[in-house]
Amino acid sequence: MDLKSEKILIAGAGISGIGAAALLGKAGIAAAIYDGNEELDKEAVAAKLPEGMEISFELGEFKEELADKYDMLILSPGISIHKPVAKAFYDRKKPVWGEIELAAHFAKGKIAAITGTNGKTTTTALVGSILREYYKSVFVVGNIGIPFTSVALDTTEDSVIAAEISSFQLETTIDFQPEVSAVLNVTPDHLDRHGTMEVYADTKFSISKKQNKEQVIVLNYDDPITREMAKKATARPVMFSRLEELDEGIVLRGDTFIIKEDGKELPVCTTSEIKLLGSHNHENILAAIGITYYMGVPVEQIRDAVMKFTAVEHRIEYVDTVDGVDYYNDSKGTNPDAAIKGISAMTKPTILLGGGYDKKSAYDEWINAFHGKVRYLIVMGATAQAIADTAKNHGFHNVIFADTFEEAMNIAKEKARPGDAVLLSPACASWGMFKNYEVRGKVFKEIVRKFKG
Repeated sequence: MDLKSEKILIAGAGISGIGAAALLGKAGIAAAIYDGNEELDKEAVAAKLPEGMEISFELGEFKEELADKYDMLILSPGISIHKPVAKAFYDRKKPVWGEIELAAHFAKGKIAAITGTNGKTTTTALVGSILREYYKSVFVVGNIGIPFTSVALDTTEDSVIAAEISSFQLETTIDFQPEVSAVLNVTPDHLDRHGTMEVYADTKFSISKKQNKEQVIVLNYDDPITREMAKKATARPVMFSRLEELDEGIVLRGDTFIIKEDGKELPVCTTSEIKLLGSHNHENILAAIGITYYMGVPVEQIRDAVMKFTAVEHRIEYVDTVDGVDYYNDSKGTNPDAAIKGISAMTKPTILLGGGYDKKSAYDEWINAFHGKVRYLIVMGATAQAIADTAKNHGFHNVIFADTFEEAMNIAKEKARPGDAVLLSPACASWGMFKNYEVRGKVFKEIVRKFKG
């Protein structure tokens, strides 16, 4: 599609929308931005775009006539495909693209695309580190914090791109075709938006919908949902397993990560040689080995990068020790399954901070994972009562309510004893209290630094 001949409307004036507009501007393509905020500071938005870019605005309550006025819609991932602005374009059979589809339209080179409920950020960061050991032109983009749109025009035919992609971003992919895709796992999350687990899983699997049999999809054999995806994949499925000895794929045998292909075994490294902690990170490493091996990286370079790699920010990140108490930032634990991995990594009695935005999750398995490790659970946000009720139903009664994040931190400091750990692993999104999980994690670390004085 020649976008220069299209009248393009971008829905959303946030980071994603501005990124899409900036990409179009650099490519010499005019666009308009729609936002429901009538008071939007147009000058502030325009200042973030390339100098001289032609941009117009459509503000206020959405009117269906806009879908007649424009040829296609670029939809920010924070806006559901079921919202009126998207539905109006779908009803008229006009293209609705997201930022990933738009960026991939302009990007060159090969893409490794990673999705899943948990582990995306760590796996994508590790994939990027491995790719850099071998390739000269490497970009790490997507939900990891660097919009794909911001670098798409910088890529060349020799570039390789590691892209973390959320289910929200996958809703609006059409012709997106990664060289290697990966679905790490699928557990309940974002059901407030996707409605059912079946829809959510199908959305995750759509990362591979345009792949061909010459390309690869890396899947988690230990997850029954992703294991079933192999049966319907159009790409070549490559399985990884932490628990099973597969005939082919990427396995953890004892303490050794091994690539098994065509009857050959290629040892990569051992668990004693890596810096990442926890069995969940062993799964992330298995996935990253599979992704990068099929992106053409030799085993020696994979080994070197895996052994050097350290934890990403906000994912079971050690912050500091204050008065004999260790503080860990796991703000990326935005759903119960991710938060289970956070508490499982703790080796000391733990004061746990939880709660936040309500994504209609169930908290039973999270509470059951406490296994006597959690001394106190401090809850806050919209889900505080639901979490407290679930804890009570499972016989856990050391629950304390906090009205603010700062109050929760002060309570944790008061309750913690030397030899304890304080863990922020909320099992909920940050919305309603913070802009995103990164801000929540940074505030946590700032308060810890204040505690230390």
